[in-house]
Amino acid sequence: MNKPQVTRYNEIARVRLHMAFPLRWVNSYVLHGEDGWTIVDPGPRSAENEAVWEAALSELGIREPDIASIVLTHHHPDHYGLAGWLQQRSGAQVWMSRAASEAAWRSWGSVQEERETRALTEPAISLYRRHGMAPERLAELPEHLAGFLPQVTPQPEISVIESGLPIRFGGRLWQPIETGGHAEGHLSFYEESTGTILCGDAVLPRISPNVSYNPEGDGHPLRSYLDGLRVLGALEVSNAFPGHRDPFGNFAERTRQLLAHHEERLDRMEALVRERPDGTDAYGICTAVFGDSLGIHQLRFALSETIAHLVELQDRGRIVGQDAGERVAFRARAAE
Repeated sequence: MNKPQVTRYNEIARVRLHMAFPLRWVNSYVLHGEDGWTIVDPGPRSAENEAVWEAALSELGIREPDIASIVLTHHHPDHYGLAGWLQQRSGAQVWMSRAASEAAWRSWGSVQEERETRALTEPAISLYRRHGMAPERLAELPEHLAGFLPQVTPQPEISVIESGLPIRFGGRLWQPIETGGHAEGHLSFYEESTGTILCGDAVLPRISPNVSYNPEGDGHPLRSYLDGLRVLGALEVSNAFPGHRDPFGNFAERTRQLLAHHEERLDRMEALVRERPDGTDAYGICTAVFGDSLGIHQLRFALSETIAHLVELQDRGRIVGQDAGERVAFRARAAE
């Protein structure tokens, strides 16, 4: 990570936190208001990122007791992870949507209370087994998924951002906009008067946010994501501050590009299903699209995204899904 860890964009400072390949870094944003400082998405917990925050706060002239609030766009570890650590050090309130707080508890809080990881790993293993993941890859999942727990420990105490109500932080009044598909209860924060949006992972420049099927969450994640892109694309945005990569300005155009990207992927996956008249599982389509040499982290994302697209094709009546309990197969819809 060669870029400066702190970059100022007028009244918004970006702090870059370390995370795993291939993204390598995630953005946090720091804003000052009449009630003190606000940190948006503090990043995943690690000793390295704790040191980044200590240096960044010193550079920005911020004392920990002056941090009034920590605002989270969603519950994924690379955004949520350090919230509890910072809350313990500062006493700040931690804010996120109700749906995101419930997803965080299902993903992280309940597991830590039970002191075991079956609640975290078993739903994923069951899902991927039924969709064709090879046994040797399934065997990698428990250790991989348990590896996220240190990144989100300790858990913060959450204050809920009520749906549809504006929230003030960093000296600005923001409209929270909840969209699905990438993460349950994902919030973007839009300041209409300046055309500024803190968009988390809802819209990213240059890369496509992952849209994953989650057996315990939204049963139609791609549809939710596409609907959210249309809502966000209708906003008048001058400056977008994303969770990954650099701030950007062509926000509406980027939403259109992402919409087109997913329609193209739907077309490709439908064609791949049609090439397999005896049926196929999602894992077969996944390896055809993304290759068969992915590490377990990327494979989990790729297979979950493949399932999300196949579910959307099924919802649109373009393919047929057959759930036999132990295996889910997809076939082309017969010509009428």
